[in-house]
Amino acid sequence: MTTDQGQDPDRTIPRTSMTPEEIEAADPGSAARLDGRVTLVEPDPLWPVVYATEAERIGTALAALPHRLEHVGSTSVPGLPAKPVVDILLAVPDSAAERTYVPGLEGLGYGLVVREPDWYEHRVLRHPAVAPGIDYVNLHVFTAGCPEIDRMTGFRDRLRTHPADRELYARTKRDLSRRTWEYVQDYADAKTEVVEEILRRAGRG
Repeated sequence: MTTDQGQDPDRTIPRTSMTPEEIEAADPGSAARLDGRVTLVEPDPLWPVVYATEAERIGTALAALPHRLEHVGSTSVPGLPAKPVVDILLAVPDSAAERTYVPGLEGLGYGLVVREPDWYEHRVLRHPAVAPGIDYVNLHVFTAGCPEIDRMTGFRDRLRTHPADRELYARTKRDLSRRTWEYVQDYADAKTEVVEEILRRAGRG
């Protein structure tokens, strides 16, 4: 993978808890503060439909660019409560080369909201209000072959096929959603220990 830091694409880079300054620095605009609780909703059959619709639109817009799309995150796991946000993973030849994919996605209504050059050149583009009951779609962009792709899809597949791990994760999410958080990222970071435990059982830790 291409990065300014010369990172080894085969080396897993730990995703540690982010400080408020790091959260704001990663956001090219302004990181929205939560200062409250995270809202979880029960599983909605609309989630995979939204993914399929957006994947088709994105695939058409990026037809000239080799890419891979995956439905990831809690909305990709049947029976799992989630924030009403559909997460999509997009793998491209070089996620740092924004010019190769951002203009096409902007034409669909997506806007770049997160840039993390020190963490696999991760980018996030966001599209608001794609369907009733959906807050927005997050499009996570990584370079093809990045270890994080395997971790994200492996975690999803583990939860889809192992009810005990799925229930553990659901219970953790519900417990944490009752707490007050400065940023949504803080809530995500608080799940790290359980996520890593499940990944170890899946052989992807």
